[in-house]
Amino acid sequence: MDSLRIDKWLWAARFYKTRSLATEEVGKHRVQINGQDTKPAREVKPGDTIRLRQGVVDRTVVVKAISAVRGPATAAQLLYEETPESLLARAQAAEQRRLAPEPAQSIEQGRPTKRDRRQISQAWDERWSASID
Repeated sequence: MDSLRIDKWLWAARFYKTRSLATEEVGKHRVQINGQDTKPAREVKPGDTIRLRQGVVDRTVVVKAISAVRGPATAAQLLYEETPESLLARAQAAEQRRLAPEPAQSIEQGRPTKRDRRQISQAWDERWSASID
């Protein structure tokens, strides 16, 4: 076998959990072969460069082998080789995500207490009261 559909190859190389997910991602133009958008039936062969996105992670891989069966992860890793630029970009993105502040950390306290609710209600009444003084 010298070529295989891109959706089958992505599934066999364990980039996506199911073949239908791989087909969906290719259909959404999140997968490119040799810099061009593709369709799920496009054939991939050794030597092709594939750029794909998995969630927030962008990867660029070079196809080394073709397999139509989904084997263990160690066998799947033999089907491709990730480019050094892609590895560096993924490491930098992971470091950025690690250093970015968690949005939930900016909340000082959780639920308002009974006293807080009374103060909020009083402030609301004073500000938006229908009575004119």
